[in-house]
Amino acid sequence: MGAFVISKRFNDEYKFVFTSRKGKIIFTSLSYELKFECEEEIEKFKGSIDSAKFLKFKSSGGKYFFKLVFNDNHFATSRKYTTELLLQKGIKEIVTYGSKAEVLDFSVNDFVFED
Repeated sequence: MGAFVISKRFNDEYKFVFTSRKGKIIFTSLSYELKFECEEEIEKFKGSIDSAKFLKFKSSGGKYFFKLVFNDNHFATSRKYTTELLLQKGIKEIVTYGSKAEVLDFSVNDFVFED
């Protein structure tokens, strides 16, 4: 099953990614000023995943990607795929597992380093 992973960007804003069952990033969200905004957006998305739209594109370098539109707003952008088939598999992973995916929070550094 996939997972939503919340983390902090270098500019101290928050983002989340959706990862596949194999741990590959499928899409990355927009930036959010506060962590709870990420959490709210993830929960809204999980509850209404059927209303999401996937707009497919091909980059100038020949790679495929999609923009995820949710509630008529750009929500996230996928990673780049080498083939259209792989792009379709990424979308299927979201549709199949997104509503039941767990949410992991890596935005806080809880590691303690000892000498």
